[in-house]
Amino acid sequence: MNAQALTDGEFQQFQAWLYRAAGINLTPAKKALLAGRLFKRLKHHQLHSYGDYFQLIMGHGSAAELQIALDLLTTNETYFFREPKHFDFLREHVLPKVKPGRTLRLWSAASSSGEEAYSLAMTLADGLGTTPWEIIGSDISTKVLAKARSGHYPMERAHSIPQPLLVKHCLKGTGSQEGTFLLERSLRSRVHFMPINLNEALPNIGEFEVIFLRNVMIYFDQQTKQQVVARMLPLLKPGGYFIISHSESLNGVSDALEMIKPSIYRKP
Repeated sequence: MNAQALTDGEFQQFQAWLYRAAGINLTPAKKALLAGRLFKRLKHHQLHSYGDYFQLIMGHGSAAELQIALDLLTTNETYFFREPKHFDFLREHVLPKVKPGRTLRLWSAASSSGEEAYSLAMTLADGLGTTPWEIIGSDISTKVLAKARSGHYPMERAHSIPQPLLVKHCLKGTGSQEGTFLLERSLRSRVHFMPINLNEALPNIGEFEVIFLRNVMIYFDQQTKQQVVARMLPLLKPGGYFIISHSESLNGVSDALEMIKPSIYRKP
């Protein structure tokens, strides 16, 4: 099967759908990326154009294929302890102030395949002693959430994990699992992953002392950023921290938070 090139009209159909479904604003510069990510699905269904594939995922009874397309177009690269200053901030300024006996709750709101959530888990397990804690990890992609729940990664993903934490919390694969590592069970049991679309009404997941929303707003336009943050803020406790990527800003997005330092905000 020889698929035709992705036309501008077809790209605009996917562009409009992805914006409606996930608030993601695909620029024309992403046209080749979209074509590359979806090409195997055209081949799988023996379709001759991207327009045919768009009609397929929009049809009745195609929820599973629609989710596959969404997974392919929303999955982003991540790694353990990305932007390490945020974990330093938690360790130095947040954890020492946690009152013993009260469960500390964190939300990794764009957790992808779980590296951010497990980095937070290792930081909390190491810094809180017997104080209880819980992490919610969420993403729009069910495929990456399944990966995250497994807590099982190729060994090359471990290079950014500090050595003491790697030794303490990760199990090295042997035999058929050689070349991989697994987050230990007691850590995995305190991280709960669930599908959440930040572009829709949020489920009742309780309140949090810290919310991480990193490396996702770069895909949103200004209006979507404002709506997403406004949706999330009621779930952040007063005095809680809202942490975004160093490449992002809440300037013009929300005036309900005070900036503590670049990329770290606090709810009064």
